[in-house]
Amino acid sequence: MAETAHVTAVPRELAALPLRTFRPEQATGVYTQPRVQLRRLQERGAVHRLAHGYYVVVPQENLGEAWMPTLEAAAAGIATAHFGADHVVLMGVTAARMHGAIPRAISTAVVAVPAQRNAIALADRDATVRFVKRDTAALDAEAMPTELGRVLVTTPEQTLLDLARRPTLGRAEDQVDEAIRALLARAEPDTLERIADTQRLRAALTRARERTA
Repeated sequence: MAETAHVTAVPRELAALPLRTFRPEQATGVYTQPRVQLRRLQERGAVHRLAHGYYVVVPQENLGEAWMPTLEAAAAGIATAHFGADHVVLMGVTAARMHGAIPRAISTAVVAVPAQRNAIALADRDATVRFVKRDTAALDAEAMPTELGRVLVTTPEQTLLDLARRPTLGRAEDQVDEAIRALLARAEPDTLERIADTQRLRAALTRARERTA
């Protein structure tokens, strides 16, 4: 696509990226001056700036609206743009939100990734994406839908064990016990026991049961 043509249209190469989220350097094959073009696209509402160095393509049905993705989708998109879709898993309080176990909005998203990365403050709201280094392939996870596409999320069993192990991660301590209780009610006992054994989270399981007794 020529750089001067249709500055309101997002090239398909960018729109087709996982979770529609990308960094300016990923646009260098499309534009010779990607930051200039992205600024124009942002001004026209075709892309949305999530954080410094991270953009998301606005869905066609939301063009012309004051649109931004949920915190959970934004966190997954940012992590995916940095690490790749196969190495990102929403976890902790963010997974609990995805499972409906935390009903109230929170301001910190927690994402499991394969390498350490500093937290990222979002530019479109007062919220932060926090990254936790984990063996993401070893996590018990499932694909769940967001408005940007399907993302990997820790299962209810994995999520409640993670919450019990690190209840302060994500700055939602006042909602953790409620979340663990809700997740315990739907957890498959055999799966819970298996994860607790294979990931050495037996103490976390005991703590989860004690916190919600």
